[in-house]
Amino acid sequence: MEDDEVEQITTSNKTSVSLKWPVLGQLNFSSKFEKAQPPKSEKETDLKKLHLQKPLDITWPEVNSTFNLSQGDQNFTSLQKELFTIMNSYKDLFYPSRTATVQGEEIRHVYCLHALNHALKANAQVLNNNSRMRDGNTHVDDEDFRDQGLTRPKVLIVVPFRESALRVVQILISLMEVVGRKVDVSNKKRFKDEFGSAPEDRPPNLKRPEDYEAVFAGNIDDHFRIGVAILQKSMRLYSPFYSSDIIIASPLGLRTVIGSEGEKKRDFDFLSSIEVLVIDQVDIYLMQNWEHMLHLMNHLNLQPTESHGVDFSRVRMWNLNNWAKYYRQTLLFSALQEPQINSIFNKHCFNYSGQVAVRNMPVIGSISQVVVQLPHVFQRLEANSLLSVIDARFQFFTDKILPQYRDAIMSHTLIYIPSYFDYVRLRNYFKKEDLSFMHICEYTDRSGISRSRQFFMRGEKQFLLVTERFHFYKRYTLKGIRNLIFYELPTYPHFYSEVCNMMKSWKQGEEATLTCTVLYSKYDAQRLAAVVGAERTAQMLQSKKNVHLFVTGESN
Repeated sequence: MEDDEVEQITTSNKTSVSLKWPVLGQLNFSSKFEKAQPPKSEKETDLKKLHLQKPLDITWPEVNSTFNLSQGDQNFTSLQKELFTIMNSYKDLFYPSRTATVQGEEIRHVYCLHALNHALKANAQVLNNNSRMRDGNTHVDDEDFRDQGLTRPKVLIVVPFRESALRVVQILISLMEVVGRKVDVSNKKRFKDEFGSAPEDRPPNLKRPEDYEAVFAGNIDDHFRIGVAILQKSMRLYSPFYSSDIIIASPLGLRTVIGSEGEKKRDFDFLSSIEVLVIDQVDIYLMQNWEHMLHLMNHLNLQPTESHGVDFSRVRMWNLNNWAKYYRQTLLFSALQEPQINSIFNKHCFNYSGQVAVRNMPVIGSISQVVVQLPHVFQRLEANSLLSVIDARFQFFTDKILPQYRDAIMSHTLIYIPSYFDYVRLRNYFKKEDLSFMHICEYTDRSGISRSRQFFMRGEKQFLLVTERFHFYKRYTLKGIRNLIFYELPTYPHFYSEVCNMMKSWKQGEEATLTCTVLYSKYDAQRLAAVVGAERTAQMLQSKKNVHLFVTGESN
């Protein structure tokens, strides 16, 4: 790009266009660069014409053959085909419908193909130029030899757990292995020991939902980082970052090496020349520590503080000009749409080729999965800004909702709280008001959990406060709920139906009267749509009424 084009990207407004693709559905393409074109559906099935480097054109069909491939193209599933078309055009991509089960593995395979292909292409260009220079081919314009970034790492793959990293590395290895030739992988045993898991690590006989089993399979340690060097016929695991092509890490693993301002020992130069950034299962970072994610985004593609032995005559001009962020492709895969995730895509992605976001609205919400006969009362609270909604919710809850439940007849009331800060605030308020309650969060020890569950089930304590992260990490069935309050709508829509359906395990002679109350504001539109569907959400946000009733269960 020229200076005036970079100026255009930094100053102009985004233009956007909507597209509809057969599998991905509704796409929104946006760009600040006039020359950027929307993605076109790819008809090509020849892998060589899709610019796959050797040996990927041979190994990919075999590695990917475990999936249900599309009729028209024996190399990709229909979802992979559309995703790869966008990836291969080097546009940014936000895909918010990633499931943790088989479909998630399809996605993992296709981004590994793209990441490895990128690293192989970049390395081939460097090797080719090295040989041209050795041959003394001096007629070539010097610009042609500018084929590198300021540091070597080109691809960063962010995943939540060691198990995810293990799967990524296994796919990369299998993509390098041609029939009859084993790829030489150094430090493979150390990698298996540190990233693998033993069958006895799994607690026995725990019945958990399918998505839970898929997310928490294998080694779920979330503090790791590993460099991978891709050579012509071999692969080096645990290569030092400045000798690596691909870095695979968790947000926490990166946070501890990036450090904070004022710390003596910190390093983020290795992030200066990342050209492909893959952030997989991004919704899980909301359940870990979102700050780590923002910290990472703020340290990408900055000018290095040291030269790290780079040959400046080989560095591309856009790296020297500090334009690397305009040439970085970001691929975001999430199980859901959420303002914080959208914000990363909208505020931290500057790719001059433009951004493609999949934007399908939920037609039916997760409330349809509730099997318990139950009235759901949705109460809208008013707030003037996103910042004021936190205090407005607390006031609304303590002034309008809680007084209705203070009566002993409203015992067995579970309060589901997505934000840990709200949980601490409510816990302190309940203590101050001397209310009869127990509380469980993700930090509560096993005996504390057991005690709280027992007191609550037997009705010895009237209220039970529970954080969303506790439900995410443990997924226990809490017995004895008669009254349910969602202090805020859940981050994951299926948690709504899961928690409501816990009420069916209430077993006592008389039929208990069950209630469910949900607090929402106009700033919860995405979460609300995921629970009640897009059409009803529009009605509930525009209506003059601020109380809406839904009834679920057998009598419908």
